[in-house]
Amino acid sequence: MYQELPATEPSNQQVDKYVANRIRERRIALGFTQQMLAQRIKVTYQQAQKYERGTNRVTAGRLFEIARVMGVPVSYFYEGIEQGIEADETGPKRHHMDLVRNFSRIENAKHQLALRQLCRTLADG
Repeated sequence: MYQELPATEPSNQQVDKYVANRIRERRIALGFTQQMLAQRIKVTYQQAQKYERGTNRVTAGRLFEIARVMGVPVSYFYEGIEQGIEADETGPKRHHMDLVRNFSRIENAKHQLALRQLCRTLADG
């Protein structure tokens, strides 16, 4: 019959929110605006925004379309979920997204290269 999930298992709502955050992360990494994503998956801007916030659940068919447009397999949106659900987007994760967003806006290839080299140098200590 019905068996309750252990407390460590994420709820459907947590999974939906996780997928929503992964959609947002990928969109930002690609340098897409929400409007650009909406146009490519043929929904309104408001609907794309609701998908990213986790307000509206993304259907399997729509997730397949989002994955196709973003150049990733559907499984991309579930990667890392086994390690746990991160409900909030603060701290290092938020900083990484800001860094990716700003880097994608740099148009000069030499500036991008210089920034990558600087990051590598700083990371190596």
